[in-house]
Amino acid sequence: MTLSFRPELNSAEEVVSSLSTQNKPKVTDEEMMQAVRTLLLGLGEDPDREGLKDTPKRVMKALQFLTKGYHESLDELLNGAVFTEDANEMVLVRDIDIFSSCEHHILPILGRAHVAYIPNGKVIGLSKVARICEMYARRLQVQERLTLQIADALQGLLKPQGVAVVVEASHMCMVMRGVQKPGSWTVTSAMRGVFAEDARTREEFMNLIRHKANFY
Repeated sequence: MTLSFRPELNSAEEVVSSLSTQNKPKVTDEEMMQAVRTLLLGLGEDPDREGLKDTPKRVMKALQFLTKGYHESLDELLNGAVFTEDANEMVLVRDIDIFSSCEHHILPILGRAHVAYIPNGKVIGLSKVARICEMYARRLQVQERLTLQIADALQGLLKPQGVAVVVEASHMCMVMRGVQKPGSWTVTSAMRGVFAEDARTREEFMNLIRHKANFY
């Protein structure tokens, strides 16, 4: 397991700024489809045959959907669903399905996220926790960075007493190619605030998320 501790950011604005994606030059749909067509030719295929005629468009649409997180922001996602609440016990949303794409091979990463925080006067709509995971997962990713982004977003937005994130995932770049090890899975974690400082709080969280991982 990769365990990460990081100093707290000072404001939600800093979090949004630090995690935002810079604007890139616009590439047209036609250029993307032509790139897929070129790949098919490089594979020795005929992109004009019946079964592949619409493949460039389908691949482009699929990749746009799988990376839609680049075009989403925390402000739009939250839509004001941060509430003042006198709560100071752990809030845990576990077994959040994660579907991401490895930035090295653009192959699937399939797994689950477990996210907890201890409020400090503010709580977030429970579905928004899953949506934050989804926003960062729907990008080209490495699991380590995905885990940090989820933790830092919640820490910056809510300023809670602490945040804990564990992501468990199977990487198709290790299953379908390369070392070809089906059944292998990777665990990463990020601890902030009291979860980093207090071993008992961290242990409580880890006990609550223990289960047999099964991604098939």
